[in-house]
Amino acid sequence: MQSGPNQSPIYQRFDRPRRQHDYYQRSMVWVQFWWIVQATIFALSPQVCYRWRVFLLRLFGASVGKGVLIRSSARFTLPWKVSIGNYCRIGDDAVLYSLDEIEIGDLTVISQRSYLCTGSHDLDKVSFDLITRPIKIADQVWVAADVFVAPGVSIGRGCVVGVRSTVLDDLPEGMICYGSPAKPIKPRKIIEE
Repeated sequence: MQSGPNQSPIYQRFDRPRRQHDYYQRSMVWVQFWWIVQATIFALSPQVCYRWRVFLLRLFGASVGKGVLIRSSARFTLPWKVSIGNYCRIGDDAVLYSLDEIEIGDLTVISQRSYLCTGSHDLDKVSFDLITRPIKIADQVWVAADVFVAPGVSIGRGCVVGVRSTVLDDLPEGMICYGSPAKPIKPRKIIEE
């Protein structure tokens, strides 16, 4: 915290040149091109055009498995940092804020309005530097509606994250978890059909 005599403390500043981060890993022209494609032919595609949206994501460097269904209102900040396994579902208005890597395992559901956030800021620096950390979501996970997943989090295989939870720490395999912050509540039951 910096301040002068008789001045209020300064916690963050944006009026000085900042160090450029290489988190884009592509030229700004390519990044802008993706954002235009996402706002137009991706977002305006009919709901049934799942293969088209998967094609566009792969074209821009995402790794997307087979049988994946992605709704047209889902958002991907930098698709080349996203890996989605086989037979996954990405719901309406889900946001994959992929300034760092996001890895989603097979048979996983990211429900509507969920937000996977790989970026934050350094609160100890007046320059408010960007900090990124990857997110890893294992196989057979269900991230329910309107869940926030923080940078650096891992969610274990078969975990269920309850509606409107805030995931700030890693969650274990095979547990039903919910809350703000999300905590393991009980084991997930396995019923064979």
